[in-house]
Amino acid sequence: MVDKMIFGALLLVAGFLFTKRILFIKRNILLGKDEDRSDRKSERWMTMALVALGQSKMVARPVAGILHILVYLGFIIINIEMLEIVIDGLTGSHRAFAGLGSLYTVLIASFEVLALLVLVACAIFLVRRHVIAIARFKSPEMGGWPSLDATIILVAEILLMSAFLTMNAADAIAMAENLDHYEGIVVSESAFPISSIIAGLLDGVSDSNIVLIERFCWWFHIAGVLSFLVYVPYSKHFHIFLAFPNTYYSNLEEKGRLDNMASVKKEVDLMMDPNVDPYTATAEGESEEPPRFGVKDANDLSWKQLMEAYSCTECGRCTSECPANTTGKLLSPRKIMMDSRDRIEEIGKNIDANGGEFKPDGKSLVGSYITEEELWACTSCQACVEACPINISPMGIILDMRRSLIMEESKSPEPITSMFNNIENNGAPWAFPAATRGDWINNV
Repeated sequence: MVDKMIFGALLLVAGFLFTKRILFIKRNILLGKDEDRSDRKSERWMTMALVALGQSKMVARPVAGILHILVYLGFIIINIEMLEIVIDGLTGSHRAFAGLGSLYTVLIASFEVLALLVLVACAIFLVRRHVIAIARFKSPEMGGWPSLDATIILVAEILLMSAFLTMNAADAIAMAENLDHYEGIVVSESAFPISSIIAGLLDGVSDSNIVLIERFCWWFHIAGVLSFLVYVPYSKHFHIFLAFPNTYYSNLEEKGRLDNMASVKKEVDLMMDPNVDPYTATAEGESEEPPRFGVKDANDLSWKQLMEAYSCTECGRCTSECPANTTGKLLSPRKIMMDSRDRIEEIGKNIDANGGEFKPDGKSLVGSYITEEELWACTSCQACVEACPINISPMGIILDMRRSLIMEESKSPEPITSMFNNIENNGAPWAFPAATRGDWINNV
């Protein structure tokens, strides 16, 4: 009875903490500006199926892609067993699904093989990060917490898979010997192809210690999974959940197409239409407050851009493909996403601390987190967008922040300022008036 109460309490606490964090993140995302992504629904479902579920962009780098798919499948499939564990924990039963017979044997055997593959994949990932030290994992923004976060999850996965296999090994022995609580439960030996190896190492261990090992690993496994559930919304591994809505709401337009600013486009349309009175009063329902041009702070981003910030896997593929970064410029598309997430987190905490109202803190996304040098290094090539395994667009955020610098603060590098002046004075980016633009032909 006490065991069931402890188990139920763990479920409730984990569920409460997970839900509280999810609601915080949801509120933060909805602080963003409105953006319509409700069109082309069938294409969106297909994109989500291929990119998020099918991992189609991961295999662009085969080694990391295959290892990630193994971990992904292991995480999804092995945790099906959590349903049995939850039933056992709440009812006091043991191996509640053992009555499925041969199907149960196949399921447990496949879980064990996947557990071993996950364990091996995580070990390889640790070697890649800390021994081989791949360059994209050693960028400046990956120091401190981001690196520790990745290591924590990989070590936790290894421990959980080890506990799962050890639990099965001790459980197989206990069931074979009809020990108390395991008596009468029959599971074929072929259900334990991997843990049977570990079982051989337990020969000679007393019955009481076999039960102790099995119970310890069972509780360690469930406590570990519930701890992971609470931890993951604070981690980059939250993409496990957000990758699906993020890819569903992907930008389905051609990657090279840049969107117009609605407020600016409206003014151009007014100028181009001779029948429109530019002095007409503000339309009903339209705010008279001057619109903000571009993005100065994180809450100027759209809800989709904020979702992308929370979805970022921090894998660094965007940064490793960025031509500005590879030539030594300060820009890192991954850092843009991480900074956007960190700033909206700070804004969210500010709102909570001040009774639901944001109190100016003297900070902004542009300036306090991201420098102008980073923004102007971007070539708008969209290599980061193409490389991202879950269709995040760092370039969209960069473009919006550059719009703010130009249109609200009149800040731009000298070559761009000269181009603007030429367009204004000459109607073209070149420093030649229209009347002399064709004079070059006289020298041919």
